[in-house]
Amino acid sequence: MRRINSRCIDLIYLDPPFNSNANYAAPIGSIAAGAEFKDTWTLKDVDVAWVELIDTKYPRIKHLLLACGSDSMKSYLIYMAVRLIEMKRLLCDTGSIFLHCDSYANSYLRLLMDALWGEEHLRNEIVWGYTSASTSKAKQFPRKHDTIYWYSRGDSWTFNPESVKVPYARELDRINRIGELSDAQREEYLRRGKTPESWWTPKKGNGLAIAARQAKQYVGFPTQKPLALLERIIKACTNEGDMVFDPFCGCATTLVAADRLRRKWAGVDISEKAAELVLQRLQQDQPALLHKIIHRTDKPHRTDLGKLPPYQSHKEKLYGEQKGYCNGCHEHFKSHHLEVDHIVAKKVGGTDHKENLQLLCGNCNRVKGQRGQEYLVTYLQLNRKLLNKSKI
Repeated sequence: MRRINSRCIDLIYLDPPFNSNANYAAPIGSIAAGAEFKDTWTLKDVDVAWVELIDTKYPRIKHLLLACGSDSMKSYLIYMAVRLIEMKRLLCDTGSIFLHCDSYANSYLRLLMDALWGEEHLRNEIVWGYTSASTSKAKQFPRKHDTIYWYSRGDSWTFNPESVKVPYARELDRINRIGELSDAQREEYLRRGKTPESWWTPKKGNGLAIAARQAKQYVGFPTQKPLALLERIIKACTNEGDMVFDPFCGCATTLVAADRLRRKWAGVDISEKAAELVLQRLQQDQPALLHKIIHRTDKPHRTDLGKLPPYQSHKEKLYGEQKGYCNGCHEHFKSHHLEVDHIVAKKVGGTDHKENLQLLCGNCNRVKGQRGQEYLVTYLQLNRKLLNKSKI
């Protein structure tokens, strides 16, 4: 995402890991066989450079992380925070982001989104309820709903309520009793429809049941969502030709839904299997458009930055922001003893933009060299441990 131009996305939908403390794998023999991911988290999964970025640039997120009760939740939120920071940069002024989660981490994610996007930009907390098999021996009510947080980028956002109208309950019952309707009859009933409330549940014909219960679209992916769920979101918050982005595209449901609705789309996933599923599902759904799909494994190059000023020119502002402290050893120095440096190394996508710059003392900058900030932090932590042992 660091290599994608700013403010070029109209809608982001993400269905990331939930910190469920479980591992997932598609069943053998299914279309998605081979797709798997772990949803267990420790601080070993966290790049220390991410922590430095949050500590330096995002104090509200830092305070949230300090309040976490477990290392697992802290590492998960750090992982999510650095990605959500980039997503905010990518979203256009009238754009929206929909974050799909469940009860494992939804309260923490709500606070994270408030800290980053602003609580005033929460448009809806949507509850998607569903049914599936549950045991009669349960000692609590079965958990059968997910939460989707919808935030807008700014104070003006795209919303098309007419595109997602649903019949009132009595009209829906009448449709179900009558059975198949002509297009004209269905249009007549839909005129007596309403905008859906913020709780979405499966009803006959609306396609909101879990994907595993819909054989025509289910590919076996362990966290697959139904097409109708994504179609409702995309219809409501984009127009034809808009750009939809899914940074955890998995089995491609978002991309298939966007393609059907004539939106432009892009998806990213860490799994090679995801790219294979995108091609398979789109070939089944719209084979005529398959030749237009580009599967990239390289890193794109940003074209929106123009000619940035020399990165050294930010030294005075950075000195004020860091209050004279080195961002490595955290010792205080006069300005002429500090040097401007990149937090994310340029060779892995870091830019000369001020958000990616920091001040280091001469010694820390020499130690770090052309490597990322994670090398410097790890080096300094190791040296402190060795120093403390020698004192003992």
